[in-house]
Amino acid sequence: MQNDVEIIDFEDVDLSGAMVIAGFPSIGLVSTIAANYLIDALNLTQIGCVSSSQFPALSVVHTGEPLSPVRIYAGTQSSGKKVVVFVSEFKPKPNLINSISEGIMKWTLEKKCKLLISPEGMVVEGKGEGEEGSIEAYAIGSTEESRKMLTEKNIAQFKNGIIAGVSGVLLNQGKQAKFDVISILAEAHPNYPDARAAAAAINIIALIMNVEINVEPLYAESDRIEKQLQKFHKQAKPMVSAGQAPQPGMYG
Repeated sequence: MQNDVEIIDFEDVDLSGAMVIAGFPSIGLVSTIAANYLIDALNLTQIGCVSSSQFPALSVVHTGEPLSPVRIYAGTQSSGKKVVVFVSEFKPKPNLINSISEGIMKWTLEKKCKLLISPEGMVVEGKGEGEEGSIEAYAIGSTEESRKMLTEKNIAQFKNGIIAGVSGVLLNQGKQAKFDVISILAEAHPNYPDARAAAAAINIIALIMNVEINVEPLYAESDRIEKQLQKFHKQAKPMVSAGQAPQPGMYG
């Protein structure tokens, strides 16, 4: 694969019809927090990783186990629904975004998965830094079918603007491949990890997937999570370049 990005399967798992969630950090670390929370809430297990010589040279240690900075988790719910989560502990370098996105799309198609969801944080112009109130979340689909599904579920759709990074590339690739990709955009604070915005994104994911996901613990622990992530970010700075610091696998 271009730029030395490789997806490694630890085991052969039947993922036909699965819903895939791509959690790569952006504004407010919404995707990382949401992905790690879903891994725990849906009781997923690691089935693979994404590797590249250009990823930060580190291992994320969680409960005594060394983990790759970009991992793949999967599991089958009691309803029979299959769920896959890609989670990254660092923000990919710009030159790797296309390769990572292409790799995820190719892998998703090869595994005959059904839908790809990418949560993102979004800065809203004119909204005050400490402004209270409900957090808005929007979605956009790559195909007519996915947009129709969003309409049927009464999910507010993103109409105009730019979606950068992995989510933006996946949307374009989904359109080209006529494959359902949905990007979820939750209003988030750009200056610190926003667990409340992640909870808003998870609520939309739960609606799309028709599963029950209790986000109350995330709201309740948002302050603690945000402080711990900020502390970890400071600790990680000496290890990797600015803006590439890993985030702890809080729930993975």
